[in-house]
Amino acid sequence: MSEKVSYASSGVDINRQDEALKRIKPLVKATKTPGVRSDIGLFGGLFDARFPEAKPILVSSMDGVGTKMKVARRAGIWDTVGQDLVNHCINDILVQGARPLFFLDYIAAQQLEPEVIEQIVKGMATACKAAGAALIGGELAEMPGVYAEGEVDVAGTIVGVVDEANLLPRLEAMAPGDVLIGLPSSGLHTNGYSLARKVCFELEKLDVGDRVPGSDPEKGQTVAEALLAIHRSYLAQVMPLVKAGKLVAMAHITGGGLTDNIPRVLPSTLNAEIDTASWEIPVLFRFLMEKGGLGLDDARQALNLGVGMVLVAKADRVEEILTELHKAEEPAWVMGRLVAGTGVVTYR
Repeated sequence: MSEKVSYASSGVDINRQDEALKRIKPLVKATKTPGVRSDIGLFGGLFDARFPEAKPILVSSMDGVGTKMKVARRAGIWDTVGQDLVNHCINDILVQGARPLFFLDYIAAQQLEPEVIEQIVKGMATACKAAGAALIGGELAEMPGVYAEGEVDVAGTIVGVVDEANLLPRLEAMAPGDVLIGLPSSGLHTNGYSLARKVCFELEKLDVGDRVPGSDPEKGQTVAEALLAIHRSYLAQVMPLVKAGKLVAMAHITGGGLTDNIPRVLPSTLNAEIDTASWEIPVLFRFLMEKGGLGLDDARQALNLGVGMVLVAKADRVEEILTELHKAEEPAWVMGRLVAGTGVVTYR
């Protein structure tokens, strides 16, 4: 007689999914905006497509947080990665001038843990509410045999809108002499974690509660605090500049670092010349470079080195932009300029 097989005995427990959904439903509901026309549980999320923009253009992006999830597991801290995911996606559409409308998430694991899912979605809801975006739907997937025991992965899709008049980059408007303005990152953001985990946990044998070497032994960040620092959103500080037409381009410094991300918004006739003395590389990055044997060229391509967003503006707008950012308590600085070239980044 053959053995009877159930869904649960094969490794998938619907009860765990039901419990997770029960926990996250009020969190999702709290992000509802006037445009939402559906509730959690439908097959698809509904959003009103009547926008106030004169010529609305939808902008969408999708991303994940990579192996930062493994640091979250090691530290037992999960709400930060939910914020990371949403903020990363917000920044990706912000560089084209878009404000976020709604967000959808995908959470998959070898085995769903309702309390972990709740914390991840709590973080997503926090970031969505701060940005005025709705968490409109998602997917919870329990996949034994695909994910290793204890592994959790997240991904998200964002949809935003921009008036065609504010769409960035304005390639035709960019010229030699335009100025690069740097905005600081809060840490690694969501890139470089395979390197960081190897250096911290394998080479240096650090624990999540240890201080980052090179930092203040009493006030410096712990490894957990440094590696799980939330990927910040630049929406509040930058959107007023977009709407006022004060920028010609922006670059979100993610995987690929300064070297690969700035050229994504440059015309092929211009280079971005960066003044490396204009900011100090933070302790965490210097530690990872030293202990990981990472050369400066490689670091500039693998890590953000303390720069999370780069704005490009006409020289005659720089002073007013910096004044506006500083009023918003954003420590922005001039970090370079555009020069004639071939669409690459150079350093001096």
